[in-house]
Amino acid sequence: MGKTYIFGHKNPDTDSITSSLVMADFEKKKGNAEAVACRLGNVNKETEYVLNYLGIEAPELIENVEDGANVILVDHNSPKESIDNLDNVNILKVVDHHKIALETSYPLFYRAEAVGCTETIMYKLYKENGFEIDKKVATLMVSAIISDTLLLKSPTTTDDDRKAVKELAEIAGVNPEIYGLEMLKAGTDLSSFSIDEILHLDAKKIDFKDVKSIVNQVNTADILEVMNLKADLEARMNEIINEENLDLFMLLITDIVNSNSQVIALGKSASLVEKAYGVKLENNTALLKGVVSRKKQVVPVMTENA
Repeated sequence: MGKTYIFGHKNPDTDSITSSLVMADFEKKKGNAEAVACRLGNVNKETEYVLNYLGIEAPELIENVEDGANVILVDHNSPKESIDNLDNVNILKVVDHHKIALETSYPLFYRAEAVGCTETIMYKLYKENGFEIDKKVATLMVSAIISDTLLLKSPTTTDDDRKAVKELAEIAGVNPEIYGLEMLKAGTDLSSFSIDEILHLDAKKIDFKDVKSIVNQVNTADILEVMNLKADLEARMNEIINEENLDLFMLLITDIVNSNSQVIALGKSASLVEKAYGVKLENNTALLKGVVSRKKQVVPVMTENA
């Protein structure tokens, strides 16, 4: 069969990295001995915390794979977020919790559910196949679910996510509240990142109808700490707008403690943020109360108002 490359989206988050590792384990249990976990970008501080906690290495870093290679996509399906030559590879499977943006000319295994995290679906796949979930896999899974749902507080959280966290935390031997908060706090440390790195940590290219945009989300325990970098952030955001020919760049600075986001919006379509949320941008910024989920509280709201 040859090597099977398993990877999540570019600018990977904890779900993207852990899902590749867990899917590789799942595939080997299914008999695919050449399944290899990969990543399409650097590991962030939060994910680093998880990997260090377990004492395991990050997946192999790749940019592309050879044409005709077998691949499995986790935590994404949009070609914009994947390898550049996605059209020239053989997609065996997709496991994801985002809206469907992929088209192929051939059938494949596709599992998409409206849950808070890809690892919740992986948890189900292990159960459905009668596979044991060991402590390492359980820790990877529960870490990602806590991350994607912000300790089960995000509006994307479902009963399936809550059920998975309860069981997985027991197997992993962690208190999800204590472990989860420490993990999330580790991800808020931006001290070692350059301005450009901050703006690419979790950046996603999204079109709100005809409005060509990038939406980047940065988690923090202190919004003011990030806002102190506002002048430098805006300068680089404007450069990216020109380089990418964007209509809008949204930087969401999400408060993981109080569940709000401060938005910095730049570009000729920045007023769309005001229209969508009923706020007034002052010096290019506004507080979006209760907004923590890009997938559920930004993409559909902005698209509807575009």
